[in-house]
Amino acid sequence: MTEHRKTNAPKKYKVGVEAALEVMGGKWKPLIIYHLMTGRKRTSELRRLIPDITQKMLTTQLRGLEKDEIVKRKVYSEVPPKVEYELTDYGWGLKPALDFLCYWGEDHLDKVYGDKSKVLEDFSSCNE
Repeated sequence: MTEHRKTNAPKKYKVGVEAALEVMGGKWKPLIIYHLMTGRKRTSELRRLIPDITQKMLTTQLRGLEKDEIVKRKVYSEVPPKVEYELTDYGWGLKPALDFLCYWGEDHLDKVYGDKSKVLEDFSSCNE
């Protein structure tokens, strides 16, 4: 979430990457965004795709991404309630950056392990 000072003056940044990392940085947000690039997901689907994230952390991260207009939340009038998340048009603007990070990560795993398939699960491949 973009920070503001107590005077409501906008925060000053040295470089644009600071602003980008403030919105999508950290361990979980890029993974959430990456999985939403394959389509709309329910919270339970995201939990299965990112098994190490807690429900509380997932909810917190989704709320932050929603506040920054990266994802939108759709609530269905059903019992039990059904909620889905998807990328906004603005959020789709992060796709090229995440694609490049994914490709770089796979190259890095090849460099470190000699063969990325030794440590990279099939579903994580950038070739989707």
